Amino acid sequence: MKLGLMLPVKPNLQWKLASQLGVKYAVTKAAPELSGMNDPSDFQVLKTVRDRFQEAGFTLYALEGDEFDMSRIKLGLPGRDEDIEKYQKMLINMGKLGLKLLCYNFMVGVGWFRSKNDLLERGGALTSGFDIREINNDVPLKITEEQVWSNYEYFIKAVAPVAAEAGVKLGLHPDDPPRSPLLGYSRVLTSAAAYRRAMSIVDSPSHGITFCQATFRAMGEDVFSLIEEFGPRIFFLHFRDITGNRDCFRETFHDNGPTDMVKLLEWGEKYAPDCLLRPDHTPTMAGESNENVGYTMQGNIFAVGYINGILETLESRKRRN
Repeated sequence: MKLGLMLPVKPNLQWKLASQLGVKYAVTKAAPELSGMNDPSDFQVLKTVRDRFQEAGFTLYALEGDEFDMSRIKLGLPGRDEDIEKYQKMLINMGKLGLKLLCYNFMVGVGWFRSKNDLLERGGALTSGFDIREINNDVPLKITEEQVWSNYEYFIKAVAPVAAEAGVKLGLHPDDPPRSPLLGYSRVLTSAAAYRRAMSIVDSPSHGITFCQATFRAMGEDVFSLIEEFGPRIFFLHFRDITGNRDCFRETFHDNGPTDMVKLLEWGEKYAPDCLLRPDHTPTMAGESNENVGYTMQGNIFAVGYINGILETLESRKRRN
């Protein structure tokens, strides 16, 4: 497995700290509102982003998230074909520039969502959580689940062949939280069965999974059996943990949740050894602003050390055996 970090698209202190941690692989979101440039369907824009990371000593391995407005694609609205064409251009550009992975989602209307962002974790650190009782979820349904499935099928059939030709892998992230409906929008990627359906739509070496273990745990799934089942289709492993279930949960420090995280990485190395790995949704620690919930740096510093310690221990076990 390759260890990477989600870093801002523009150089800042996080870049310097990541370099000092020894991180070599970078993941970023290069959407216009973050980069101040056009979206990555513009070759020169993506090249500029790639070159900045390269000059700082990183390999820009992946893009993550919606790199431009995906609402027409996800809702099946007029204009989606133009947006899909833009998406295809982005994949071609990624292939030309050596980016190996695109972590994408099909969360319609609402992205990853939390009802609170200031829950107390160990030592007074702040973390986020979701409680269905804290939101008004009794709103009219804007789109059905079968419509979402139809829109996803239309999209993935159009982009997967282009990704394969470009040598780019597509890692599908689950809906977070994994429940449907949410605020009037149907969600479909809320179970292992849904993933089996999604993976069956297109048979392509580029069509795979971002295994966000905490989201699969929130679904009530056995994450270890799923890692074994999905195996080489896991292109990206998001390393985080939660307590609770799909209707009420909170994020934890990586070593302070219910999951055996040593076993998680052991299973990852065994069944998805070529995947990219990154820590996700770290608590806000003392002295940090809580504005960028889940993506503060001190928690990532802790997580990188924790992950490296586990990986080195697993490697030491292999050598002894």
